[in-house]
Amino acid sequence: MTLTPLGLTRPASATEAFLRQLVARVPGSSGAHWKLTEVYTGETLVELPQSAPADIEQAFASAREAQRKWAATPLKQRLAVFKRAHALFVGNARTVADLIQVESGKNRRMAIEESCDPPMVMSHYLRRAPKLLAPVRRGGPVPLLTTSTEIRRPKGVVGIIAPWNFPFATGISDAVPALMAGNAVVLKPDNKTALSPLYGIQLLEKAGLPKGLFQVVCGEGPDVGPTLIDNADYVMFTGSTATGKVIGERAGRNLIGCCLELGGKNPMIVLPDADIGQAAQGAVFGAFGNTGQICMHIERIYLPDSRYEEFKKAFVAKAEALDVRAAYDFGPEMGSLVSVDHLRRVQSHVDDAVAKGATVLCGGKPRPDLGPAFFEPTILEGVTKDMLCGVTETFGPVVALHKYRTVDEAVALANDTDYGLNASVWGGDIGAARTVAARLETGNVNINDSLATAYAAKGTPSGGVKSSGVGARHGDQGLLKYTDVQNMAVLKKQVMSPRPGQNYEKYVEGMLSGLRLMRKLRIR
Repeated sequence: MTLTPLGLTRPASATEAFLRQLVARVPGSSGAHWKLTEVYTGETLVELPQSAPADIEQAFASAREAQRKWAATPLKQRLAVFKRAHALFVGNARTVADLIQVESGKNRRMAIEESCDPPMVMSHYLRRAPKLLAPVRRGGPVPLLTTSTEIRRPKGVVGIIAPWNFPFATGISDAVPALMAGNAVVLKPDNKTALSPLYGIQLLEKAGLPKGLFQVVCGEGPDVGPTLIDNADYVMFTGSTATGKVIGERAGRNLIGCCLELGGKNPMIVLPDADIGQAAQGAVFGAFGNTGQICMHIERIYLPDSRYEEFKKAFVAKAEALDVRAAYDFGPEMGSLVSVDHLRRVQSHVDDAVAKGATVLCGGKPRPDLGPAFFEPTILEGVTKDMLCGVTETFGPVVALHKYRTVDEAVALANDTDYGLNASVWGGDIGAARTVAARLETGNVNINDSLATAYAAKGTPSGGVKSSGVGARHGDQGLLKYTDVQNMAVLKKQVMSPRPGQNYEKYVEGMLSGLRLMRKLRIR
């Protein structure tokens, strides 16, 4: 173990030799390197090679060669790799959490939860993939004499661009259904958080995934992204709305599909009959979980006039009591922001709000005594739409409280945003809460939870609407998006045109009569 300047004992797994071995698979012919640092201390952990365009093109060429063999491998054999991988991922969850922590600075509770996401995704698609990828025979236009079969074929090589906030969950979990479907993957993790996905690929290969099938390239987005998109057959991106628009435009020019999970300005509505203690506790995780660096985290809370002060008192007390510090054990309830640069962004949102009249109820300041990128859990009131944090995603431990007079007003305020990724409704009457939830313009909505229930429900698609994205992960859609459909139709007898010598008017009469009969018998 290594003792850091803050007196922390760095995890035994994060040795220089192990980290160098992980990054050795990243191609970097340019000779440039990124200094990947331990967030808690700012110390360099390892130098990460930066991939040149030629490296990316070669990664795709190697992936295509491996993909042809993988696609020809029977599905049962492909899935067997992930059965073995599931056990390996669960068995090595603590090592994964070590890597997630050193590279991202999140608290260990969140790191271990993130380590569980790929096994959950594997388990779900191990059950569903055989049915989803099996040919489906359907009727053709003429009963008995025609058939049509839906055949699922892999896209080819999928490009995945993963963010820094959940590098393992997105980098690996988004690749799992693509690989199961017979694709190869080229992953571009964020430079800051490449270690955990690199270890995930190592575990997959240990489980039997063919070498070369899962490639990694590294570099800054503008340097790596265009070449990656231009060589991919499909792109999966998680990140900001601004970058998502650029990626979607380039994918459109290339006539390839893409799935974009983008930003959010996610609201939470507390109904008058809600349990305030439970709602306040739920808001703590919704606003401050992963230090507020969750695409689905809560940034706006709407409270009835009659319960506002009660909720505010309970919520502020819970926020002020949070254990915030750097540690590689399960003690802290909140960790660091990912970088000093991101801290400056969060600070700028709070400073702008205060300058324009908002009140800080708690927090609002960096904590350099805890580490370079620590920021206090922050609750604001009096936030308006002329403030940065009133309309723009802050992506940090900052949340604003708002009052409402009627439920209709709360719904209107919650929907008054360009985003639509996640929402939360708290109430004692589940039926009434469902009615409110159904009125919200969002891809995910949680009742009596902030975000985890929706995201962890792997059987249901999870995506955004409006400026929060296109497409979804999870559910049947989360696997089928990585496939193309071939329609294989069979005509057993030549009945799709008039018989030799038949009058065309008679043929048309028979065709129309057939349509009426099939509708009456509900055949077609």
